[in-house]
Amino acid sequence: MLQGMKIIVTGAASGIGKAIVKLILQEGAEVIACDLDGRGLEELKADAASDKLFSFRVNVSKYSEVEQFFAYIQQEHAEVNGLVNNAGIYLGRSLLEYTPEDISRVMDINIKGYVYFSQGFGRLLLNRKRQGAIVNMSSVSGQEGSSDAIYGLTKAAILGLTKSCAMNFAPHIRVNAVAPTMTSTPMMDHIPAWRQQEYQEHQLIPEPLQAEDIADTVVFMLSRKARAYTGATFDINNGCYLR
Repeated sequence: MLQGMKIIVTGAASGIGKAIVKLILQEGAEVIACDLDGRGLEELKADAASDKLFSFRVNVSKYSEVEQFFAYIQQEHAEVNGLVNNAGIYLGRSLLEYTPEDISRVMDINIKGYVYFSQGFGRLLLNRKRQGAIVNMSSVSGQEGSSDAIYGLTKAAILGLTKSCAMNFAPHIRVNAVAPTMTSTPMMDHIPAWRQQEYQEHQLIPEPLQAEDIADTVVFMLSRKARAYTGATFDINNGCYLR
């Protein structure tokens, strides 16, 4: 589905990001995997064992590092035409427990990281009037609220960013979002038990959501099969919330 594409994936070293990278490679595209976890990137490369996988260690919340990354992209991968904004953190705290420093950290990674990468990617493609696609990782927490108010705030912000970028980057770049419910990744360990039970009791499909399920949707949205979609949010929640 992705033959001939070259796609940037942030937060690529683990969890959903890692599953996305592996499926993109299987579907024939090249991947530039980004993460702050250098060891995780090395393990990803060893696991994938593909000459179509490139890696770059970057802190998505640092504008100077993102600038350096896109300088590298222009030099080495100028034909890039896909971006998956996936890097994010979840602290699983009550709003009352947050320090100002932690608020800034979560918002810098979960919002500014998406903004910086969307800006760099948009500039690269729009200046050359090239076609491309962005997929932003949001969450059901951005639609229904979260026990971690700061996390929920950031994921709601991504839905607004998605719609605005879809407008501003048209007709060259399609921009869509996915909003998963709880997924079987290490992040689950930080979600309160009562919240997990609440989600599970409302799901129409009982099987737990896997990272590979998210990857399937992301690959579709990057592909030409989704050419009529932009500014949309894809709910992946086992029927937990019907809209």
